[in-house]
Amino acid sequence: MTELDRLIAELCPDGFEYKKFGELATIVRGGSPRPIQKYITDEPDGINWIRIGDVSPGGKYITATKEKITKAGVSRSRMVKPGDFVLSNSMSLGRPYILKIEGCIHDGWLAISEFEKHFLPDFLYHLLGSNTIQKTMVQLASNGIVSNLNAEIVKSIELPTPPLDVQREIVRFLDNFAQLTTELTAELSAELTARKKQYSYYRDLLLTGGLPEEIVTLGDVCLSTNTIRWKDTDAEFFYFDLSSVSRDTYEITSEQVINAKNAPSRAQQIVRTNDVLFATTRPTLKRYCIISKEYDGQICSTGFCILRANEEFIIPEFLLYSITTSGFQKYVEDNQKGSSYPSISGKKVKKYKVNLPPLNEQKRIVAILDRLESLTTNISIELHTEIAARQNQYEYYKDKLMRSMTS
Repeated sequence: MTELDRLIAELCPDGFEYKKFGELATIVRGGSPRPIQKYITDEPDGINWIRIGDVSPGGKYITATKEKITKAGVSRSRMVKPGDFVLSNSMSLGRPYILKIEGCIHDGWLAISEFEKHFLPDFLYHLLGSNTIQKTMVQLASNGIVSNLNAEIVKSIELPTPPLDVQREIVRFLDNFAQLTTELTAELSAELTARKKQYSYYRDLLLTGGLPEEIVTLGDVCLSTNTIRWKDTDAEFFYFDLSSVSRDTYEITSEQVINAKNAPSRAQQIVRTNDVLFATTRPTLKRYCIISKEYDGQICSTGFCILRANEEFIIPEFLLYSITTSGFQKYVEDNQKGSSYPSISGKKVKKYKVNLPPLNEQKRIVAILDRLESLTTNISIELHTEIAARQNQYEYYKDKLMRSMTS
């Protein structure tokens, strides 16, 4: 028998008492002074103005705000204090957060306070965040045309009220489980990062290490390309823009169909099989790919630099790997222009210098890198799967435990 089983058998052998939430806590709606811009202030004596944007994804606490309101706005809003709960009644419907600051909440929040006689804060947090209670709130809030989780709905929800010692043991169990899950996730994430660094190291070593046969610019080993003349054709083409290239798999994942009538602009580039595309707009986002046979003769945006390998000197796969190196990324960072929407010219890209070993050596290096990349990708998939499994396991046991009290 676990400590939790023992406490339940000793303190509540007949099960848990249920009461409406409104009998156990004070639940009120926030208030919004309008027009809100009239009350926003940068003065140091301003009052914290708590918004949904002040919550970190998956966070438990609200610790700071981006904006403050004047003292005149307080009378038109709702003051809350550290230890109070807030629930969103619109975005992230019913998601609970615990305040670590005082401030004012707008009418998109519900405030929950004066619950301490019946609930430990951490237990209430787990309870309100459980799948059972979350589903109940969503169902009750969705009865009208517009979902609205108002104070009366939350007050009507029936909650179990275990003795505080039972609550404390439940919190201890869940916190320990969460801690183990967090630690394992951190270890697996560190392992994934280490494997990616290891791959990057060997990739850079193979492509730039040792004494090269020759150093050339990309432009020296690439053929010229051409743009489409819309006045000469009424055909339709697949078209790729920057969003078409996946930053995870480095391949084209979407396309549009265009012709002379609906072309985004007059100038587009024609691509050929084995062309290497590199996005020159916001280039540090690393959008690059190699064109497969199915897209031969199609069209891409001028936001790409097309690197068409002259296969007398360089094979396309070696060319692609050459622009994935840390050296190329630094070159891009040093030569991009613009602050809000940086870019690098295709002409500048083609001035990047690479080591050019003989074709047979290029093929050997590409074969090694293909194997390393495949191994790294497989490890990445396995580690992501393991992380997801551990997080799902924690959520499963948490919900199973909380459901046993709410069903």
